[in-house]
Amino acid sequence: MLPSTLRVLVVGAGIAGLAVARALRLAGYHPEVVEKLPASMLPGAGIFLPGNAARALRGLGLEESVRALGDVVERQRFLDERGSELCEVDLGKLWSGVGECRALPRADLQQALLASLDSEIRYETALARIDLRTDGAADATFGDGSLETYDLVVGADGRKSAVRALAALGGPARPVGQVVYRSVVSGGPPIAEWIAMLGLRSAFVVMPMGDGRLYLYADEPGTSAPADPLGRLREVFGGFGAPAPEVLDAVVKVQVALTDEVEIACWSRGPAVLVGDAAHATSPTLSEGAAMAFEDAVVLAEALNASGSVPEALRRYESRRRPRTKWVLDRTRDRDRTRDVTPALRDPLLRGRGDRIFREHYRLLVDPA
Repeated sequence: MLPSTLRVLVVGAGIAGLAVARALRLAGYHPEVVEKLPASMLPGAGIFLPGNAARALRGLGLEESVRALGDVVERQRFLDERGSELCEVDLGKLWSGVGECRALPRADLQQALLASLDSEIRYETALARIDLRTDGAADATFGDGSLETYDLVVGADGRKSAVRALAALGGPARPVGQVVYRSVVSGGPPIAEWIAMLGLRSAFVVMPMGDGRLYLYADEPGTSAPADPLGRLREVFGGFGAPAPEVLDAVVKVQVALTDEVEIACWSRGPAVLVGDAAHATSPTLSEGAAMAFEDAVVLAEALNASGSVPEALRRYESRRRPRTKWVLDRTRDRDRTRDVTPALRDPLLRGRGDRIFREHYRLLVDPA
């Protein structure tokens, strides 16, 4: 076991960074957390957490805190763009013994993680440089010119990770040609389950997340964000059947983003290591981004406690996590490729075998990390 005096820097105070900081605190370490954005910049939109996310939150001692937030989702229904049933997935059965599936505001999840920490976060503090030393430590230079030395630097700073670039672990995320729209909808129709409407190379997904709010996620092919996201959302999905029109009527504000993915040869160099989207981002199709970050946090802390050196711990961490995150990347690509299949071929397949196909995407993830 490494000493509790290990000097650890966590870069990023989003969901991944806060989860890592929580896991390290539980393991007896005292990480410093820096974030380049101000504290007032809370994430918008919502998030869907599958059952393995609940299990990882249990490992972080946070399952009960998060259980008070959002809404449990028991079933996924897949419809064609007219609103006719294609298939459904019983999430309670799929994740039986693992954890509940839940939809909630992303900001509420982040606040629950923040509340679990007893250390201050240095906001508006960007990492400008990492120098790997011959003694195995790393000198971190911050945007204000200050320099500090650490035994471990954890890059939890997302798809556009500064740590990934500064530690020469990989280049920029690769665009996948997908435009994503997200919105929190109040005053929409009563919806009690996760509903996905599948069009031609597009999807419209809506789910309840408590207090009469809905989380709307939609995507279409594209390489640039539209100037009028709300107008484009209504243009693409306005002709869909129920419940899309009533949901769209209630939409006030839309966030838009271009999806990309991260796949790199190695997650660590010297004492610098990547977790979450910084190491293995995918498109959001399987809703596994937060779950993978939570699992990363738990496994990294376990690896540190089980190892006699930082290099050994980082090897343990990556060897345990790579097969699982590769599974998520491959299954995400599989599901995204179905967007290119015409509805005339896709819809009969889903009506006959959709439940088995979609359950298979999570088969490996039902087992512990």
